[in-house]
Amino acid sequence: MVPADPDDGVMRADLLAGTIAGLDEALAAVDAFDQVLVAGVLRPQPAQAAGLTRLADAVEGTPLAAPAAVAAGRAAAGAATEEHLVVLAAARAAVLGSVHDALMIQIAEATGRAVGKEAASGQPGASQPGASQHRASLLGAGRSWLCDLARSGWRGLDHDVVSGSAPVVSAMLADPVLRRLATLLDGFAAELAACCPGAAAERVPARRWADLWSRAMLLTLPGAAATPVTGTATGRLLPLGVDLHEHATAVQAQVHAVFEPADGTGSRLVRASVCAPKPDTVVGAGVWPLLRPHLSLLAAVSDGRSMDLTDMPVTAEGDLIWSDAHARPGGPADPFATARVALPAAAEAVTAPLDRHPARIAVPVFLEGYAAGTDDDGLVFTVAGHPLAVDDDRVPAAGPLTPEAVAASAACIGLLRWDAGAFSVQPLAVETTGRRAAVHAGEWAGGATGTTGVKAEKAAADAVAVLRERAGRLLRK
Repeated sequence: MVPADPDDGVMRADLLAGTIAGLDEALAAVDAFDQVLVAGVLRPQPAQAAGLTRLADAVEGTPLAAPAAVAAGRAAAGAATEEHLVVLAAARAAVLGSVHDALMIQIAEATGRAVGKEAASGQPGASQPGASQHRASLLGAGRSWLCDLARSGWRGLDHDVVSGSAPVVSAMLADPVLRRLATLLDGFAAELAACCPGAAAERVPARRWADLWSRAMLLTLPGAAATPVTGTATGRLLPLGVDLHEHATAVQAQVHAVFEPADGTGSRLVRASVCAPKPDTVVGAGVWPLLRPHLSLLAAVSDGRSMDLTDMPVTAEGDLIWSDAHARPGGPADPFATARVALPAAAEAVTAPLDRHPARIAVPVFLEGYAAGTDDDGLVFTVAGHPLAVDDDRVPAAGPLTPEAVAASAACIGLLRWDAGAFSVQPLAVETTGRRAAVHAGEWAGGATGTTGVKAEKAAADAVAVLRERAGRLLRK
């Protein structure tokens, strides 16, 4: 059971299993275009021309219809320019955006929570004087490289094509406004390089690479990566849990929380994120020391406390731009009490246009009274007689939460996600049966506890010390 309103509602798990008209057709159009990128648009074949036409037909009746039809025709003839490829990337993003919106409507119906309107107001960040022309040149260089990728296709990749991103990324990293795009291009290029030559790759992750390609293309447009419009938030922040994203050279922690404004207006869901670079030898609990200095909220999560915010910058999409100067520790706040009492009444955050993608859906939910079991695909929660897959692969190794604890749970705070045509829940915290003990994925965020956590953090600290010592030797030489 999942509370859907403060009175007596429960989440309609059956609605999550309902079909959405047109969804399969939209995804089929995206898949058809993705196959175009597999082979490339330098010398398109009839099957690729059909895929391009299918994408253009999917945006018929929208403002993109005419330019998409022209771009598809030029690409099918092997004469697509940068402008045409940008239009195709926009058409693909628009189709997936419509899928995202349909799924979010379905989630809102199932949870009974309202979708928020504008959560903040303000003015866009000012541009840096003298930087516009240089920035535009770098964006154009990134767009040119992405067009080269589209022409060669994933099967035509070689190291010469992929390495073309290196000077662009290096130049972008020096500009804070372009760092988001630079990080995306750098990671994308690393994935492509690991699979070169493309002709010899056993498997091509067509959907993922097309996602990265189309998003990067749109971020090269002037203004796409501008500072978001922000307002301020004053009130009480009640953490729900931490979603940890760990990669070989970077780590990000995203705290999901309920924000209760001091002016008495309706509560809403917000997020606070922190990222840090890391060596690939630092894993598990060792990532937390890299993040703690930049986000005091992590200590509040571990201690089970709220935070009192005063004029904290916040985007219209509910992302807190964290500054310790605007926050101080509050009173005790049990995440499960927050999930039971405050979460049902909290409005969902709005989604920025460029973030409208099914893979980015991560909606906080509270589950209770389910039966945990397994099927051929893994762990399943049966909610009011309806199965809901559990994505325990997303449970990080940087905390005490384990798949075994999830399987033995009686209540769960999680993120509702959608992938491969079905919803699943990613556990952030569970209450296990028996002593009703709570186990949180972010329990060690503010400081490792227990023998396992302390040992893991010490091992990571030792590894960092060794790396620093070696780096010092190299510099002295």
